[in-house]
Amino acid sequence: MKQFFIFVKKEFYHIFRDRKSLLIIIMMPIVQIILFGFALTNEIKDSNIAILDNARDESSAAIIQRLDASRYFNVYKNLQTQQDIETAFKTGKVRLVVVFQPKFQESLLHTNHAQIQLIADASDPNTATTVTNYATNIIGDYQQQLNEQLQVPLQIKPEIRMLYNPQLKGAYNFVPGVMAMILILIAAMMTSVAIVREKEINTMEVILVSPLKPLLFILSKAIPYIVLSLVNVVTILIVSVTILDVPINGSLFLLMAESLLFIITAVSLGLMISNFTKTQQEAQMFSLMALLLPTLLLGGFMFPIESMPLPLQVVSNIVPSKWYYLIVKDVMIKGLGFSQVWKETLVLLGMSLFLLAVSFKKFKIRLS
Repeated sequence: MKQFFIFVKKEFYHIFRDRKSLLIIIMMPIVQIILFGFALTNEIKDSNIAILDNARDESSAAIIQRLDASRYFNVYKNLQTQQDIETAFKTGKVRLVVVFQPKFQESLLHTNHAQIQLIADASDPNTATTVTNYATNIIGDYQQQLNEQLQVPLQIKPEIRMLYNPQLKGAYNFVPGVMAMILILIAAMMTSVAIVREKEINTMEVILVSPLKPLLFILSKAIPYIVLSLVNVVTILIVSVTILDVPINGSLFLLMAESLLFIITAVSLGLMISNFTKTQQEAQMFSLMALLLPTLLLGGFMFPIESMPLPLQVVSNIVPSKWYYLIVKDVMIKGLGFSQVWKETLVLLGMSLFLLAVSFKKFKIRLS
């Protein structure tokens, strides 16, 4: 029994000596419970909405005030014309547009019924359905209050219109999300494992004394995964169009160019991970923890980011998948051009340059 406890003690020493594994063991449960606790919720809060008030009367003002006062909506913008609606959705910051008919209150009091149009961005069908239900319930509460006050059966009828995805197909939302998840895992994790493998099987010394420069060595490891990732993009798009009936409404060239940029960003992440890990197992665990969970929870395609606490919203900005998901959804589903996605493109480009600079610098230090 004494020998048994000696071996147990020895194993604890091994665990405590391996700082990286110990950090993963201790920190992973904490990170996961915080992320899942705040991100895993079906409730959608603080969604930005735009208002087109053609009535500008007491009743429309009361409904707008109720929408803005609820925890579900923020009145982000007041529109002036019907043409402003599409422009508002193109910004990607508006989930819902509420349109009041002219003489809204007059129609309600004289004919006992009036109409409100609710136009939602259905590229995310679950969120679109939820926000229209929230708005319908708030309007229904106002209608009930009026009926109790006036003792008249007034009826406010919301007319719901879904943009970009009238049939509310879930594939319209999950195809861009799955593209981001697959590319980040294949390009980043496989690149990091490929380089770490050279260290683990002790072939790095042979490479060091070869005429091949470090930059060319890194590129030789990265290029195959860039090519394979592009093949994956083409495969996903073919399956999406032919089987899932998800259209490519925008420029295919732009979509492929943005995908290439995201793949380069993911490969850069893999290169950086390879600098901080020594074994393939470490590289895989670190990639799964640092890439898979943030992509699933903070990428925006499973859970609305605006419903999360502010610290998680800030953290989501450093997740590359978030920006690629927005680009794919805008180009592929909404049919927008480069003028609408240049900011997201610039973010991915900046991430790629930063990660590549860090990776090359660390790699050279490690080789010297």
